[in-house]
Amino acid sequence: MFWSDFFCFEFLNFPVLLSKIFNRFIMANTYTQIHIHAVFAVQNRLSLIQSQWKEELYQYITGIIDNNKHKHKLLQIGCMPDHVHVFFGMRPTQSISDLMQDIKGSSSSWINKRQLVRGKFSWQEGYGAFSYGKSQINDVVQYIKYQENHHKKRTFEEEYLEFLKLFEIEYDERYVLKNPK
Repeated sequence: MFWSDFFCFEFLNFPVLLSKIFNRFIMANTYTQIHIHAVFAVQNRLSLIQSQWKEELYQYITGIIDNNKHKHKLLQIGCMPDHVHVFFGMRPTQSISDLMQDIKGSSSSWINKRQLVRGKFSWQEGYGAFSYGKSQINDVVQYIKYQENHHKKRTFEEEYLEFLKLFEIEYDERYVLKNPK
C-alpha cells in the first residue's frame, strides 16, 4: 500500500479517528453522585402498613432498589402506617419515574399476594422525589430513621407540603395528596 492510499483512507475516516481520541482521553467513563429521597403514600392515605410486617416490606423494597439490574443503593427506609420514605443512591441508568413505578408496583403486588391487608392494597398515584448532596446524607438518614418522632408534631400532609416549599417545587394545593374526584 502506498503512502497516498493510507493518507486517503485515514482522511476519509478522520471523524472516527477524532471520536476515538476524544472518548479515550477526555470522557472515558460516567461519574455521578445522585442521592434521592422519595416519599409516597398509601391510596387514600389509609393507615394500612402494620408494624407486624413493615420490616418485611423494608426488605422487599430494599431488594428492588439494590438488586435490580441498575444497582442503586438504599441508604435508609422508613415508614408510617400511611406513607413510606426511601433514600437511595441512584445510578443514571434508570429514570426516577421508572424506579418508582418498579417500587410501588412490585411492592403493592407483594402486599396483595401475601394478603397483608383486607381488600386490595395500592399506593396513591404520584410521589415526591428530592435530591440531596453528599454532605446532607447523614441528616436525611436520621430524619427518616426518626419518622415516628416527627409525626408526633405534624401530619404527613404538613410534612409533605414543607418538602415542596423547601425545594421550591410549584404545586396546586387542591391536588397535593388529594384523591381525584
